[in-house]
Amino acid sequence: MTPHRTVEHDVLVIGAGGAGLRAAIEAAAAGVSVGLITKSLLGKAHTVMAEGGMAAAMANVDDRDSWKVHFADTMRGGQYLNNWRMAELHAKEAPERVKELEAWGALFDRTPDGRILQRNFGGHRYPRLAHTGDRTGLEMIRTLQDHGVHQGIDVHMECTVLTLLKDGDRVCGAFGYDREKGEFTLYKAAAVVLATGGIGRAFKITSNSWEYTGDGQALAYHAGAALQDMEFVQFHPTGMIWPPSVRGILVTEGVRGEGGILKNSEGKRFMFDNIPENYKSSTADNEEEGWRYVTGDKNAKRPPELLTRDHVARMINREVKAGRGSPHGGVYLDIAWIKEKISDAPAHIKRKLPSMYHQFMQLANIDITTDAMEIGPTTHYIMGGVRVDGDSQMTTVAGLFACGEVAAGLHGANRLGGNSLSDLIVFGKRAGEYAARFARENKKFTVDPSQAERATRDALASFDRPDAKTGPYQVQEQLQDTMQAKVGIVRLQDEMEEALAAIQKLKEQAKHVAVRGTREYNPGWHTALDLGNLLTVSEAIALSAKERKESRGGHFRDDFPDKDPAFGAFNHVITKGADGEMHLTRQPISEMRADLKQIIEENK
Repeated sequence: MTPHRTVEHDVLVIGAGGAGLRAAIEAAAAGVSVGLITKSLLGKAHTVMAEGGMAAAMANVDDRDSWKVHFADTMRGGQYLNNWRMAELHAKEAPERVKELEAWGALFDRTPDGRILQRNFGGHRYPRLAHTGDRTGLEMIRTLQDHGVHQGIDVHMECTVLTLLKDGDRVCGAFGYDREKGEFTLYKAAAVVLATGGIGRAFKITSNSWEYTGDGQALAYHAGAALQDMEFVQFHPTGMIWPPSVRGILVTEGVRGEGGILKNSEGKRFMFDNIPENYKSSTADNEEEGWRYVTGDKNAKRPPELLTRDHVARMINREVKAGRGSPHGGVYLDIAWIKEKISDAPAHIKRKLPSMYHQFMQLANIDITTDAMEIGPTTHYIMGGVRVDGDSQMTTVAGLFACGEVAAGLHGANRLGGNSLSDLIVFGKRAGEYAARFARENKKFTVDPSQAERATRDALASFDRPDAKTGPYQVQEQLQDTMQAKVGIVRLQDEMEEALAAIQKLKEQAKHVAVRGTREYNPGWHTALDLGNLLTVSEAIALSAKERKESRGGHFRDDFPDKDPAFGAFNHVITKGADGEMHLTRQPISEMRADLKQIIEENK
């Protein structure tokens, strides 16, 4: 057997973004030993790409806001498929978690009287996003890392987990490898927290970086945990599309929150053309009222550019298909127009959106203070993920927890912008707290070495195929092309069936890919090992989407364009059967408490 080292912790956290860091900090504070694994370098987490802010009903800008309004907004945005207990906890606890970050050293933009400033964002009734310019995620990571470094957490950087280890029905650790030298490590742990993020690299165009290959979702699935709502993928409406080298890179919703408008090639502000019936009462029907909302007028209605992301993305897609798109297949996002309203517009834009200004200057040679940006939809976020208990974040496997984007429930069918960052700290804390409790109460377990031996053989198999003609990059590219074309923004039954058939063929090809060289510094080998995870989550997405014969939230069917009330009563849940195949069932959504129903009625 190939040798491996052994590391022991009470709690093992896989993923070092906002959720993973917050979970590790909370577990360490409970007095247990904590290990933190990151696939990349510490500080490289995808959380830093979250620019707009974190949603928390602090009512610093508009005193009409409250946790009840935030809860109702989140449930409405999620089309009521949300885990309502998670939505309640999130709305109630987010303000305290933001204040906690501030106490740990986070620097937020301020109101004139010194409170944390909050900005408008899509789907939120009132200005609710606490922010640091357009670098909020970066500030969150900086703060959590600076605080966590004093907690005695052992950090394992540039390590990839290949499989979770089990003792009977509970987890007892993980097995992975060092990406630099290719050396294997067995991590023993009484509890494991998954905080690995999303699945964006299953698609061709994405805002997600290379780490987002669905690792946590696939690890949980193969360990026996259930996945939920995998059909709900969010395509952020605004990603860069030119030059090709930057295609998919996120353009924060904060641009629209600060007054940016969407125009087609004819110069028309097309978002006024199709405002959903259920949003007409709260959405401006003229440019002047939309601008008054941006400036903080409490009596104005929000501009249509700040409708939910799924709707905005489909509207952009419609303009492009109708031949009214920009030269490179998108539309225009214009913040420069505010010079008509603000005398010092260039300085204002640079102050409010410093990252966006530098991003477009350096990557596209465009000055956003004078010219419109060319943008288009990009795969951004998955609302589905590992099924968890709302209070503890434990999955359906004992001792295995999940938090952040890898976990399902909070966002339902569609996530509101800004809810992701507060999700990380609210449920990261809860996952760390309950994982530590589980570890203290369930210390005794046995690790079967045969699990590590099997994982080692599987990991090294691609080196032993000298006659194989297919490499991992070809399979990955075919998968991304398939998902982008057939399971993208607009979906059809025939195309998804074709995608599922293609995924089965690619799964067979992936079993026979070959890599050359050694285990040291070998990106081809890393890609080969990621393929299994990408194929698992892609199959789960396509299967769930095929079975949801309606349009709801981030899931749009051209052959079933309307919402079907029957599909609003359950979640799609996916498990691995005894036959090794993927099985989908419908799990009824539990009855919401009467007081929460009343809150939703009052806030319609």
